[in-house]
Amino acid sequence: MPHLKGVKILLVDDEPNILSFLELGLQNEGFEVKTATDGITAVTLAKQFKPHIVILDVMMPGMDGFEVCRILKKTENMAVIMLTAKEEVEDRVKGLTIGADDYMIKPFSFEELLARIHARIRNHFPHLWGEVTIGPFRIDDRRKEISYHDRILELSPTEYEMLKFFVLNHGLVLSKAKILDHVWGYDFGGEDNIVEVYIRSLRQKLNDREHRLIRTLRGVGYRMDLG
Repeated sequence: MPHLKGVKILLVDDEPNILSFLELGLQNEGFEVKTATDGITAVTLAKQFKPHIVILDVMMPGMDGFEVCRILKKTENMAVIMLTAKEEVEDRVKGLTIGADDYMIKPFSFEELLARIHARIRNHFPHLWGEVTIGPFRIDDRRKEISYHDRILELSPTEYEMLKFFVLNHGLVLSKAKILDHVWGYDFGGEDNIVEVYIRSLRQKLNDREHRLIRTLRGVGYRMDLG
């Protein structure tokens, strides 16, 4: 995962152990981190700190995460990742409906949280990326170039967007629908097998004959593994 300087993250959770664990981990990744243990403090701190990302627990005393999210999304330009121990679909739908950008169920891995943070930065604040190195890949978004093991790949614009999407979300399962939405847009009217065509081309250019880099998960989607 790349280290991104200047990215500010606000952690909001009423469990001290979770807060301290995430705070230390994210600081080690190069992020500037502030914490809050309740909703009212979170809203006040967000207006002062101006974070890029808010990692927000749903179940808190007083003002819950849903209300905090609703307030922040009305007034601030920030991405919100909601955390909850609940698995009810209704809670996830409610969070996304009021403006949350992503949703994670506790317990979760720190690596997955990092991947989701990077995805949100990529989507909301692309100017913060510039040139980044992730594993054997180097992405230069200004030149629209991707290098693999220091070799610049010859990519079409569509291949560039797809490979960048995979690299920035490595370790996460990406469905055909997600890939289509991100690379071709929501109004794409073609066949979804176009994804398979481009993945086949990317595998050839990456010399990924055994599909160890871009893995196919039958009936689910694809996942990039960097080792």
